[in-house]
Amino acid sequence: MKRYVVSVIIPYFKKKEYIIKTLNSIFNQTYKYFEVILIYDDKNLEDYYYIKKKFKHKKNLKIVLNDKNLGAGLSRNKGIKFSKAKYISFCDSDDLWKKNKLNHQIHFMEKNNISLLHSSYNIIDKDDKKLGEYKIKKKINYHTLIKSCDIGLSTVILKRKLLKNIKFSNMRTKEDYLVWLKLLKKEKFIYGTKKVLASWRKTDGSLSSFFFQKVKDAYFMYNSKLEYNFFSSIYYVIRLSYYALLKKIKIFIKIY
Repeated sequence: MKRYVVSVIIPYFKKKEYIIKTLNSIFNQTYKYFEVILIYDDKNLEDYYYIKKKFKHKKNLKIVLNDKNLGAGLSRNKGIKFSKAKYISFCDSDDLWKKNKLNHQIHFMEKNNISLLHSSYNIIDKDDKKLGEYKIKKKINYHTLIKSCDIGLSTVILKRKLLKNIKFSNMRTKEDYLVWLKLLKKEKFIYGTKKVLASWRKTDGSLSSFFFQKVKDAYFMYNSKLEYNFFSSIYYVIRLSYYALLKKIKIFIKIY
């Protein structure tokens, strides 16, 4: 069996209009020592056969069928279980990667002895039109991250051993944010490369577009998962919402 250095975990649920572009952006990487583990999270198998047929020649693609709908977070946990690679990278099924993403990140991490890395990213619409660009800081600690989630999931790569006792939750949103916060209780920093290495797709139907769902999940995360009291949780939710609004305003100003 071929040994891969990176496993790319992709949960899939009804993204047929984007998944081919997403997978092509990954398979076109200049770095070749990777596998793609796609967790098919839909009872309707029509898209499963569609994807399988389109990429039947890709030996480094593994498609895992869920018996029931698990959601993005629990599907990622399942994908991680199937991985044997040194590094884990994540991509949502409608996002895109630059072709040098893995090559740049792997070399950056090994050169600087880093276990956890993310990057800057573009924001695009449903037609791939660029809406903005989000530049990240060189490093983020827990105190900084608790104020605002400035990490794009599809830019993240980390050593698999970091996830040994950390799992994604079944929350509809914020499930990735919770993982980054838990990791920063073990790691001093999440490091960043300012190079734009991915594109995050903003669509009207994406879960991340639902404001009230995000507020509800944010409170649950702070109160139940991180065990802050009621008043602290409300304070953190308000502060998180404020920084999210500020981020949107900055991107809007850059566009116009």
